[in-house]
Amino acid sequence: TRRRLKPLRTVVAWRGRAEWDQVMVGLYCGDSRLQQDALDRVSAWKSRYGPKMPLAVDCTAELIRCKVLDSSGRLKSHELILSYGLALVRFVNLITERKQKMVSIPLRQLAREVDIPIWVVDLRHELTHGKLPRLALCRKGCDVVLDWLRKMYWSRQLGNNLCEENEDEEEEQEEVEANAELDSDGWE
Repeated sequence: TRRRLKPLRTVVAWRGRAEWDQVMVGLYCGDSRLQQDALDRVSAWKSRYGPKMPLAVDCTAELIRCKVLDSSGRLKSHELILSYGLALVRFVNLITERKQKMVSIPLRQLAREVDIPIWVVDLRHELTHGKLPRLALCRKGCDVVLDWLRKMYWSRQLGNNLCEENEDEEEEQEEVEANAELDSDGWE
């Protein structure tokens, strides 16, 4: 007699699609109170899931936390730069780390392979090794990375269609990339 094999189940920290969607919408809604509720839920997921928490969820939460702190007005400009900076550095390092092989591959090349704008990698380099950038550039980097995470991770997980682009966003992205040449004069 043949035994039927049960399909393998994956244990996750969230209760189901509805909770996942609710957190995704909460994180990306722009309302600080709802974003904080979503961040609290992600913290609960992290306590259940530990090191198995998807990197994209963790990075999204850190970047949204920066935006919530920014909108609260409780931090000074320098503190916000450091907060955004740490979240951006972690994002670039963690996302590109998985593509690193035994041989060291330049971050710019890895970023190109996963469609991360090169200027974000350059921003990460300046945050790590150079003079701290302006707060406005850190905010813009955060927005671009959050949009990348939404399109490349969140919207793909359960077939969500929140990934619609409009032409204005594309034009704005091209303008940011054109103006974000990271020469030493650009950081002053």
